[in-house]
Amino acid sequence: MKRSFILVVMAFLLVGSLAFGEEAVVIDFTKLDADVEADLANGVPATNSRTIMDYSEIAGASFTGKQKSLMRTSLALNDWEVVLNTSARNVSSVSQSVVRPAPVKADAEVPFAGMNVMGVRVVFPTASVNSNAKIVPAFEIPAYATFDEDNDTRTDEQKASGLTRFEDGYGVVKNVGTIKALSVTTMGMNHPHALYVILEDTDGVERRYFMGYLGFDGWKELKWNNPAYVSEIRTREVRISPIYPRGLPFLKFKGLQIVRDAADEGGDFIGYFKDVKVIYDKAVLQTERDIADDDLWSIVADREHAKQVYEMSRFGNKQVERFLESQKLAPEAEFTSSLSTETAE
Repeated sequence: MKRSFILVVMAFLLVGSLAFGEEAVVIDFTKLDADVEADLANGVPATNSRTIMDYSEIAGASFTGKQKSLMRTSLALNDWEVVLNTSARNVSSVSQSVVRPAPVKADAEVPFAGMNVMGVRVVFPTASVNSNAKIVPAFEIPAYATFDEDNDTRTDEQKASGLTRFEDGYGVVKNVGTIKALSVTTMGMNHPHALYVILEDTDGVERRYFMGYLGFDGWKELKWNNPAYVSEIRTREVRISPIYPRGLPFLKFKGLQIVRDAADEGGDFIGYFKDVKVIYDKAVLQTERDIADDDLWSIVADREHAKQVYEMSRFGNKQVERFLESQKLAPEAEFTSSLSTETAE
């Protein structure tokens, strides 16, 4: 009896000492190459095939078929934006602060040598003012977007798992409980600025995570460890939730933020970013069940479809407004000369 009791205690101690968490890539910028070539003659930009979003259905009936064919965007790095705060925003800084794909040399001593990472240029004010810049995608990454038939690159195993379009390193991680840690792979250029990762959860709550300062040279993984994370099972607050029809909680990538202190030197900031990763507890243990609940009741599917339609409406309205603005741009680069004999004829 005594021996059995000792074995039970040892088992509890062993379980309590086990490491929790599962690692996933929130977003991998090397996957966001513009692999669909641009059609400059027709005004079609280069796009990333996996993340192409068509917003023509939101545009309404007043547009021509040709105009609707141009209403596409993606997470290709050229389409990302730098959003400056009020104290940093002026015509020059807004126009020069950009995101570009940055090719890593093939002989570099990193696993992603020869690939394109995200390159960022931010022009901060030189005056002594606090300022910051958010690096955000062209649209809010949808958590429930499904694959189109022409861009479904999933394997049979991924299809069986119900993988959505922006999972697997494209901005969304599903079945996330408590976040244990985050990491960012970045190349420092000795800038003293602070780096934050911005994530949003299932309830629409947006949170900033301080990753550290960029005052170093070379590649480095900056990490954030959750100070409130409890590893000991016996001291955790255990909550039991219904298995069905509770949908899987998720987190999605909203952007990076570079913060410059007023005491630090302003001007140009250059940074390079490879990926953002997360270690987290699973919210639900995914096990095989005797009955396919959602095939019978379709509660989760209906809810997710409604959320997907809502996400698309928010996404589409903003993109249509930008498309209309792009159509207003003056295409002429120079004045037509009044002194040219060719124009006189």
